[in-house]
Amino acid sequence: MEIISNPTMDEIKGAARALKNGHLVAFPTETVYGLGADALNEKAVSRIYSVKGRPTDHPLIVHLSSFDQISIWATVIPDSAKKLAKEFWPGPLTLVLKRSDLAKNYITGSQNSVAIRVPKHPVANRLLYEFEKLGGSGLVAPSANKFGAVSPTTSLDVRDELGEHLLKDDFILDGGNCEYGIESTIIGFDGEIPQLLRPGSITVDQIEGLLQIQVQKSEFNSQTRVSGNLQSHYSPRATVIVSGIPDKGEGFIALSQVQTPEGAVRLISPSTNIEYAQQLYQGFRLADKKNINRLIIIPPTGDGIAESILDRINKAAKG
Repeated sequence: MEIISNPTMDEIKGAARALKNGHLVAFPTETVYGLGADALNEKAVSRIYSVKGRPTDHPLIVHLSSFDQISIWATVIPDSAKKLAKEFWPGPLTLVLKRSDLAKNYITGSQNSVAIRVPKHPVANRLLYEFEKLGGSGLVAPSANKFGAVSPTTSLDVRDELGEHLLKDDFILDGGNCEYGIESTIIGFDGEIPQLLRPGSITVDQIEGLLQIQVQKSEFNSQTRVSGNLQSHYSPRATVIVSGIPDKGEGFIALSQVQTPEGAVRLISPSTNIEYAQQLYQGFRLADKKNINRLIIIPPTGDGIAESILDRINKAAKG
């Protein structure tokens, strides 16, 4: 397993060939780092489940280089889905649509739907393009971490989490820190009505403003299973407490304008909600590196990205 920093075009082409040959490649997206495999190679995809310790009925997201590839994976693409794709792709938005025969049960968790997105990180997008030039039809790429644990936002996070499970012909492509720091917004469709299956950087207000229709907000009893919609997820080893006052030696995360209680270990100090999302998982990982047992988090307030941050914090608290 090799980490390639600032990969050249030739190195990205080499990683694409490795994927086509059935190997795994961790790569950066604008949200978090993903662990990629050829979506049509069941053996390669089974390695992702094994490396991550991921349940095989937990569906994966298919990553494509452009909207032009979507019709081979989905049989029904509502107009509202097309509008969202045109506005937000490439970007941190995943669409869940009725699957085609190409989307096998080992990708969809035996559901009749498939999750698809087009990432905008230049390394991810070029890797997908080169992979498709070799005859590939998309990559599955869940977050490059153990199932239920904290998603990685740097290549070193990937190495620390999964390095011992990757083989010499696998790759980690280093594309720097992730822009958004939390996973993509997931929108499912039952006809033309969009359903929020996981909040993310693309907010409900943005989606409703574009489509001029109300988004249905899914709860945990949604019949559609998607990545990251379990009640417990994104969890550090530390016990996460939402709001409260930390004791001496306990971890603390809050916006920079919130004063650090005496004796608490300040982990991150974001000045805005955008920075909060970018830094949250780094704060979780730093808590683990410092062997902190309890982590007190004061969530940001407001709508939009604050709701997505609170979703991740609440799931971490139930871990």
